[in-house]
Amino acid sequence: MDNIVQGFTQFREQVFPSQRSVYQRLVHDGQKPKALVISCADSRVVPELITQAGPGELFVTRNVGNIVPPFATMMGGVTAAVEYAVMALNVRDIVVCGHSDCGAMKGLLTPGLAEKMPSVAAWLRHGEAARKIVCDAYPDDIDDKRRLHALAMENVLAQLNHLRTHPAVASALASGQLTLHGWLFEIETGHLLVYDGEAGRFVVLAEEDELPVAEASAAPRLAAAGVGTPAARAAE
Repeated sequence: MDNIVQGFTQFREQVFPSQRSVYQRLVHDGQKPKALVISCADSRVVPELITQAGPGELFVTRNVGNIVPPFATMMGGVTAAVEYAVMALNVRDIVVCGHSDCGAMKGLLTPGLAEKMPSVAAWLRHGEAARKIVCDAYPDDIDDKRRLHALAMENVLAQLNHLRTHPAVASALASGQLTLHGWLFEIETGHLLVYDGEAGRFVVLAEEDELPVAEASAAPRLAAAGVGTPAARAAE
């Protein structure tokens, strides 16, 4: 706690004075974040640091395993954050960000690790689809480190699938107002692996690259466009 207090004192005396106008503007004008980032609560993964984002630029929610429960199964903090970000803040991008050496993923691979933490064990069931894919569809002879890495990636994709079940997200995607991103931060290398939805794989993001996306914002569409309208009936 001494380090935390010392850090705040340094912020208040050395950082805040030069940023005072920024914070005053954010209070006066309100926040207008560029994206919602759903990341792991792991202390080694700090979305604002990784992206070098300043105050007011990111709306962030963090939890064990960067989990997004399907909409129908749980009304909680993640659901509220997603709904608020899309409907109140009008974010145009949502990022699910996993990371290497994730303790939650270790718990998924070895369920006994969380047997004395029933809340954690129940929470990690939202990653069961990712665990099943890695256990059944990946080669049996991959080493533990690669298996854990693969699970972290598959978990990002599983949580993106869950994210699509949220009504606010489904509506924004259908109306062409939202783009989804899947990221994996490699703690040991500093690399950011980004899921390319068109290629169907994670790629290392380079400075000169255009940012791949998991699901791009499409042109507004309606599956039943024209069906049942007077014009459609007249054409029949």
